Order: sequence, then structure tokens, then C-alpha cells
Amino acid sequence: MHARKLSALAAAGVAAAVCGLTLAPTASAQKTDGTADTKAAAAEFVVSEAQFEEMFPNRNPFYTYSGLTAALSAYPGFTNTGSDTVKKQEAAAFLANVSHETGGLVHVVEQNTANYPHYCDATQPYGCPAGTDKYYGRGPVQLSWNFNYKAAGDALGIDLLNNPDLVQNDASVAWKTGLWYWNTQSGPGSMTPHDAMVNGAGFGETIRAINGSLECNGGNPGQVQSRIDNYQRFTQLLGVEPGGNLSC
Repeated sequence: MHARKLSALAAAGVAAAVCGLTLAPTASAQKTDGTADTKAAAAEFVVSEAQFEEMFPNRNPFYTYSGLTAALSAYPGFTNTGSDTVKKQEAAAFLANVSHETGGLVHVVEQNTANYPHYCDATQPYGCPAGTDKYYGRGPVQLSWNFNYKAAGDALGIDLLNNPDLVQNDASVAWKTGLWYWNTQSGPGSMTPHDAMVNGAGFGETIRAINGSLECNGGNPGQVQSRIDNYQRFTQLLGVEPGGNLSC
């Protein structure tokens, strides 16, 4: 449930090298809940707040609906491409995978703390300035490794390399990292999850992009089925058919 699925995956157990201080969140990354833009995004989002609450009845209070809608502006094509059916299918697919990764939006951080020191790739020229144990899995896709914090932060205009704690302290930032992966990374697959849903490849290809190297082609059929079950439940709640190619 972490960056084994992210692109440029380094080998586990890499030696930690560069130590640094944990920096406080910057003033520019304050919560955006309640702004006019967030309310407008919520009004246009294909998943209502009531539906979101029904999807995640046991969610951690950190994962707010307003945090999600505040993050939507980072990737305007998300759930806003194609027919109304495709838009709802993409929303269901994203939230189904997120639900699987976080136990129903319960976990904000990776649960196995013993893994924390392993996510500093010392071969990167920028090192691990926040500390060698600060790049563990956080957020809805469990963003991990220093190089992924840097890549996501660079794409989003947020200094996550120096401020990785933002992903577990600011709901909008957390959701943005999930949308960054969904819209820009293909992982072990051949396309991004966003492209898979809008181009008709099907939900199974989103699984392949997220964790296909471990789950697809018979690797872990139980995990695949868990994702599919979430997706079918969410599409039913949104009133759309799930489409074909559900498995990988």
C-alpha cells in the first residue's frame, strides 16, 4: 500500500545517506477548505458529498470531501473528460483504488513503521533533506520514496521533498498527491489510470498502473477482486454501469 507501485521504483532496503531537519509546513500550503473555488468545484464534481460519505462511512476525519474538491483544480481533466458515464466511472475507479489502498480512507500513513527508513534513495543528488525516515507512505495512494515526493511536489508546485509532512497534515495536499499519480504516472502499466478510464481500456488497467507488478496476471487475485468489488459498489452508487475489462 505504498510506492512499490510508483514509477522509478528503487530497490527496497537501500541505505539511507543524507540526514536533515524536519521542516515545518510552509505558510503557502494552508488548508483551502471553504473557499469559493472549492465550493464551485464541489458543485461540479460528479460525486456529491452525501455519496462520498456513503462510500466511506468509517473514513478518517482527515480525508475530507472539501479537501478532495479543493484538489480537483490541480488536474482539471480528472472526472471532466468524456461522457457523463465516463466521468462517473473515472471517479468510481479512483475512489475504489484509494479505498483499497487506505482501508476505506482509514489510514493516512503507512502502518508498518519499520519500513520508514527504507524510502530514502541515497543515490538521488538531492538526498533526503527532511530526514532519512520521512518519506514513508502517506495519503490516499500512500506516496513513498524521496524521489516520488520530489516528483509530485515539482508537478504540484509544493516543496514536498523538504516538507513531506504536508501530505499527512493538509487534506488538499494529500488528495493532490493521489491525483498526481492517477493522472500522470503509469507505474508498472502502459498508461495512466486516467487514460485507462477515459480511453476505454477499463478498470483493470488502473489496477495494473497502480500495483500490477504484484497483483495482476494471477499475482494476487484476492487483492484485485477487492478493488473490483469497491469499483462495482461505487459505480452502482453513482448510477452507472462499470463497463468491461474489470480485471488485470
